[in-house]
Amino acid sequence: MEEKKSTPVEVLFAKPLLHWWQGLDDDRGTRAALRRCATVDAVSVSEAYQRFYRYMLACGWSEDASDRQRDNLAAIAGLVANIKTDDSQPLPVRMSELSGDRPLVSERRFCDLLKADSTDDLFVGLRRILPLLKQQASVQQLAHDVYWWNDDTRKKWAYAYRWPVKPSA
Repeated sequence: MEEKKSTPVEVLFAKPLLHWWQGLDDDRGTRAALRRCATVDAVSVSEAYQRFYRYMLACGWSEDASDRQRDNLAAIAGLVANIKTDDSQPLPVRMSELSGDRPLVSERRFCDLLKADSTDDLFVGLRRILPLLKQQASVQQLAHDVYWWNDDTRKKWAYAYRWPVKPSA
């Protein structure tokens, strides 16, 4: 019997995830169900996510994935369902774009997001931020950064955010 090999995460985020996300335009019920989920646990037990999970398994997602990896995938599905327009800009750059004289995402809110230690905290923070970005974000970059969220990702985001220069007193 041939052993089924899993597909690298980066490949899954490059094609199958993007393909699934594009299909949400025609499947508004799935998008709506995932958008209503307030936590990663709520996403995980939703019928909409379970269909997505089976799709990802068919595309090569590992059946032996850890609980953390499964939670990360659930967070990704719930978050990308909130994206309406795929954007090529890095997410922290998009967050720091000015709306008038203020960034779309305030420095305080951005710092709070950087402090997220759990997948659920990150999910909740990003879920609240995406509407401020008019649901525009890079699907692939969001998926990558949520999946690999760690100190290196936080630093990368901190350097990419365009911190406003404070005038000297």
